Amino acid sequence: MARPRKWRKVCCLPASDKFGPLNGNEINSNFIKMSIDEYETIRLIDLAGFTQEKCANQMAIARTTVQAIYNEARQKIAKSLVHGYVLIIEGGDYKLCDGLEHSCECGGCGRHRKRISEGSDNI
Repeated sequence: MARPRKWRKVCCLPASDKFGPLNGNEINSNFIKMSIDEYETIRLIDLAGFTQEKCANQMAIARTTVQAIYNEARQKIAKSLVHGYVLIIEGGDYKLCDGLEHSCECGGCGRHRKRISEGSDNI
């Protein structure tokens, strides 16, 4: 029996969920899907400057899990950039942070809430 997946705490959704080449060849290009939790590890580690351990505490998961998620996310970004694939950010096993926890240090809580209430079932 497979181990149940653990929800990852995410503070905000991306402002844009689709990235790719601007040369008009998007119709025939390949797509890469990045999960919201993969996006969150990139945001926390690369943009906010968190260590993997601090990122793990923020997302309420193990550091080794963050390391695996982060490595997968970096591979997807590299493939998108090098091969010109469209990168779509969606899905994953996540719950949005309510912004009420004292342990939240990301400063992103409460942003993009309108987008969440317009149809996401991942609340």
